[in-house]
Amino acid sequence: MLEHTQYDFDAIVVGSGISGGWAAKELTEKGLNVLVLERGKPLQAGSGYLGEHAPPWKVPYQGKRPRELYEEEYPVQSKVWHSFNETSRQFWNNDKENPYATDEGKPFLWARADVVGGRSLIWGRQTYRFSEEDFRANAVDGHGIPWPITYDEIAPWYSYVEKFVGISGKSEGLSQLPDSEFQKPMPWFALEETIHGRLRKKAPDITLTSARVSILTEDLPGRKACHYCGPCYRGCSTGSYFSSQASTLPAATATGNMTLRANSVVERLEYDADSGKISRVHVIDTQTKERMAFSSRIVFLCASTVGSTQILMQSASDSFPDGLANSSGVLGKYMMDHTLGISGLGLFLDNMDSYYHGNRPAGLYIPRFRNVGAQDEDADFLRGYGYQTATLRQDWQTGFNTKGFGAGLKDKLRKPGPWIFALAGFSECLPRESNRMYLSKRQVDRFGMPLAAFDFEWSDNEINARKDATKQAQRILRAAGAVLALPGQEEMSVPGEGIHEMGTARMGDDPGKSILNKWNQAHDVPNLFVTDGSFMTSASCVNPSLTYMAFTARACDYAVRQLNEGLI
Repeated sequence: MLEHTQYDFDAIVVGSGISGGWAAKELTEKGLNVLVLERGKPLQAGSGYLGEHAPPWKVPYQGKRPRELYEEEYPVQSKVWHSFNETSRQFWNNDKENPYATDEGKPFLWARADVVGGRSLIWGRQTYRFSEEDFRANAVDGHGIPWPITYDEIAPWYSYVEKFVGISGKSEGLSQLPDSEFQKPMPWFALEETIHGRLRKKAPDITLTSARVSILTEDLPGRKACHYCGPCYRGCSTGSYFSSQASTLPAATATGNMTLRANSVVERLEYDADSGKISRVHVIDTQTKERMAFSSRIVFLCASTVGSTQILMQSASDSFPDGLANSSGVLGKYMMDHTLGISGLGLFLDNMDSYYHGNRPAGLYIPRFRNVGAQDEDADFLRGYGYQTATLRQDWQTGFNTKGFGAGLKDKLRKPGPWIFALAGFSECLPRESNRMYLSKRQVDRFGMPLAAFDFEWSDNEINARKDATKQAQRILRAAGAVLALPGQEEMSVPGEGIHEMGTARMGDDPGKSILNKWNQAHDVPNLFVTDGSFMTSASCVNPSLTYMAFTARACDYAVRQLNEGLI
């Protein structure tokens, strides 16, 4: 039967971050007329990066934090200490304008961007594949539901996105950390080579490798190799690190098929019970408060794990009273994040005649080595963790409170001190029904929509894995030759602090236990696809953004084939 419905667009993509940018690129390059809706402010790549390359004396307040402003308008975002300050504040959400809610006694840190490009501008750029063991974990130990696809099915899509993204790293041939399509790795410091050699002899179960990061070491079309200026979170006008702004949105723009609308918060998706599809996307202009609606043949939700699920919950109807596409009742549940924090610090007196040049924007990485292939007998937790490392030399800043006076003190501060090698553990979080997000029944935002709210706690499994990461870090630092090995922090990170929130609209084969099928397509609504972190069925212990990219590209390919065959 011929379809005579007229649509404003072929596809609407909600969100312009890592997933949204990929959806825009793939759908426009396949010939679709695409509207991209972004709740954040407009931002021009390059010219909008106000703090990029700014010397300290040109940074407002010389880099000091305006405490009253942060406490009043950025009480949450300002806790992201590694990338929020006066050089990057324009990228971030204003908590006073756009708040959220938490259950009493259960803090949750929801870090959000508020510009075109979303968190792709401020992400950590660590880029790893999930392994076959990661995709089998739920089925093996019974936590969560089985993934509906295997590693072999997604592997070609990892390769596809990696060639466009540009990932520097080193092949290791590990089953628990499959290799990517790599550009050459970044050079190591002399101390790191020393540590690498000692670990191979004294801790052969440990692999020390280059961090795999979406930062170019070789030019790609329209993007330059990294020049090691350092503070990536301020923006990168050379496009050396992957962001929507530098990579996918320009590709979508080049097709002539993309319309990008910033300052556009999605209020709800309208479901047509007769067709069984989404008929319109209702939008509020954040500046004028004007309400409008757009129609399309398919809708891709890429508004972040929390943002997309919030939209589905706000789109409840007579057909779906508990949230759109939620006949299973699991929408908002099985939320995950990664625990993180310093697991150990080592002081080294090797290679004291060497130093480093520039600001290499990534450290090294120690892949998961616990419970690989089978449960370790001495492990009181399931699954595992990996370490991201940092190497630095003590300098005048680390000795800022050193006692002394005059020329002698100045000479002392000028001389570099011992090396410091730090291990930061990232542990997997099990999917649990009790960890969830929901809509507040008492609080609304400035548009009258219910606030997103969180009810999330770490389980004993995450706590025990964290303790083990601290214990093992001491073993590794001693094997590496540290003259002093210090334990890391004991307290758990605040849920959400990993900025890896996942789950809440998970995929699975069983429509009674999942929101999405293996193609990121809603079981209940065939023209709805969700490809941000909300689709994740388990979390692994590695950074997840590369997996979002691969699944998004795969879902776009499937959706367009379905459209062309008249099945949607």
